[in-house]
Amino acid sequence: MNLRCTYCQTPFTIGRLEKLAALQRMQAEHLHHYDAFCPRCRRANSVSRQRLEMFTPGWQEGLKTLEQEAARLEKERTASASAPPKRSPPPPPPRGPRGSQPAPPPIDSRAGRNQGGIGPEGVPEGQG
Repeated sequence: MNLRCTYCQTPFTIGRLEKLAALQRMQAEHLHHYDAFCPRCRRANSVSRQRLEMFTPGWQEGLKTLEQEAARLEKERTASASAPPKRSPPPPPPRGPRGSQPAPPPIDSRAGRNQGGIGPEGVPEGQG
């Protein structure tokens, strides 16, 4: 559902799941409008219940299927939480030329400082 913010005129959309959640809340709390928040200015834009229902055909059936899906996922989550966790063996250590590379040489703390540039006193190095 395409909307335009009444304050900053930014176009934005409301997805199917957000529309279904809005209709479910409006039905449960007996509301007449839904507040859709603008992603740019974060202000609430009022959307009427009739407009949401018009742009979401079959929303009652959609709510039923979403509730069934949520109940099924909750059952699976509780069943997997009660089962002992499966532990996989740790990965084998790396082998071959990649795993046997020598450590890089230590970094000289003086390297990279004032080489070929301006010295600390503002005089080019080697002249002063």
